Amino acid sequence: MARYWTTLKDLHNAKIINNTEALSSVADHFQIRVSPAMQAVLKNDEKDPIYQQFIPSIHESLILDDEVGDPIGDIPYTPVTGIVHRYEDRALLKVTQLCAVYCRFCFRKEMIGQYGESLSKDELNDAFHYIETHPELWEIILTGGDPLILSVNRLTDILHRLADIEHIQNIRIHTRIPVVSPEMITEELLTLFTAIQDKGKTITIVIHANHANELTDEVAVTMKQLQRNGIMLISQSVMLQGINDDFKTLANLMRRFIAVGIKPYYLHQLDFARGTSHFRVKEEKAVALIRELRLKLSGICVPVLIQEIPHGKKPLF
Repeated sequence: MARYWTTLKDLHNAKIINNTEALSSVADHFQIRVSPAMQAVLKNDEKDPIYQQFIPSIHESLILDDEVGDPIGDIPYTPVTGIVHRYEDRALLKVTQLCAVYCRFCFRKEMIGQYGESLSKDELNDAFHYIETHPELWEIILTGGDPLILSVNRLTDILHRLADIEHIQNIRIHTRIPVVSPEMITEELLTLFTAIQDKGKTITIVIHANHANELTDEVAVTMKQLQRNGIMLISQSVMLQGINDDFKTLANLMRRFIAVGIKPYYLHQLDFARGTSHFRVKEEKAVALIRELRLKLSGICVPVLIQEIPHGKKPLF
């Protein structure tokens, strides 16, 4: 059975990196996790779009003055542990700090995997009390970490508790699991999703991918399984220098999303997380690329370009 790469030693043994010492300070601050599915599509080339997303780089040692640990300002909008209530009708429920992969550009890269696997029983009860006593909330967004890394038993408890709250109508799940670990989308999990929808709730899954190479044939099968279970699938991607910051690559990604049943939704300008400047694309270039997509592609292929800022989203185009 294939195993995850989680250390510099793993990467060295797999002949992905040569010098572990040069990257030791990066690995000390920002964790490593590469799933078997991503190992299978990753090329041993520093310019490969999958390699760049998951393999640590010495460039992460460069911390600019405007890069911070909480770049979108979650903390001021956190009334209780696990809840971020920034917008009136929706709130985040951060159920876990774990992911199947750790992206080198993640805006929560200093929090992910650092503080335990998931919310404690008391923390989760406090979070649900907050949700239950705020009837303005129409939607709860499960995030983390990656909520689908939790066991089905744990997800069953969380999803049924949400579905039993009358004013919560949509449960949105932000995840990379169907792409980076598609084997985790099991029949048991699909049955759970059906049970939640049978209670009259809608489940929307936001799929994170940044390059068409991530959306393999196995991933396409997984997406069709989710669709057959009535799940609405939409995308989110990040504009990343050297990975998807050209028209052809972005067009291929958006068309591939449509081909596997995912509606392009958000394309994010990179947040100012520490050690990510080598991924950053200038706003002018990002806007120009979206303009070109809008001119040359079907409208259903064009996402909204946004920048997350501490007090909300700033649509760019």
